[in-house]
Amino acid sequence: MTAWFGALVADEIALPRLAPGAEDPLAIARQRMVAEQLSCPGRDITNALVLAAMEKVPRHEFVPERLRYQAYQDRPRPIGHDQTISQPYIVAFMTEQLEPKPTDRVLEIGTGSGYQAAILAELAAKVYTVEIIEDLAGRAAVDLKRLGYTNVYVRAGDGYKGWPEAAPFDAIIVTCAPEKAPPPLIEQLKDGGRMIIPVGSSWYQELGLLRKQGGRLERQAVLPVRFVPMTGQSQRSEAPMPKAGAR
Repeated sequence: MTAWFGALVADEIALPRLAPGAEDPLAIARQRMVAEQLSCPGRDITNALVLAAMEKVPRHEFVPERLRYQAYQDRPRPIGHDQTISQPYIVAFMTEQLEPKPTDRVLEIGTGSGYQAAILAELAAKVYTVEIIEDLAGRAAVDLKRLGYTNVYVRAGDGYKGWPEAAPFDAIIVTCAPEKAPPPLIEQLKDGGRMIIPVGSSWYQELGLLRKQGGRLERQAVLPVRFVPMTGQSQRSEAPMPKAGAR
């Protein structure tokens, strides 16, 4: 049943200790995250609008309070129910690949934090996010509303089915990994639209960018990754993340 909710040292950002009334250290952490994790050599996120969204959206609001000062580390963080919030670089990279426009309607299949939806909300007209865990979907809906993201619509349900009532979509982003692109998501993508999705087995996945042209999908491999499978069971990999464009 679908639930509807409406609308650094290596990999760590060290937060400075500032006097009362000084600039918010979490805002400084976001600035450093962009400079040291996203737009730096070897990472090369270049879309200025994506970088601005990453610097603006308060990532720490989408993790448990006990982890807020770890929110800007370049790694996934647990958010409950065996789910994680993706690391900042992956969020920025996937968003950049979609090339979202201010008029776009975007579908996101998420794992529950609401953070990716908030980033997209800064760049697109409307964002529809389907979260696979009902408790996390409810929390994400509350957080997004509290933070003023009125152009985001949240529901809990089967990510494979997408959101047919709101289709077609200019772009689709999937942040949990099925074995292959689900046919309903392909059907709900506009002709000329883009989908970015990690697909593969539980031990190896490939982040693919799909373009729909003339009703057919053109697929381009982007990079090997390790994501939460669509079953909702978190997995870990100690292998280093390859650079964008790795095959």
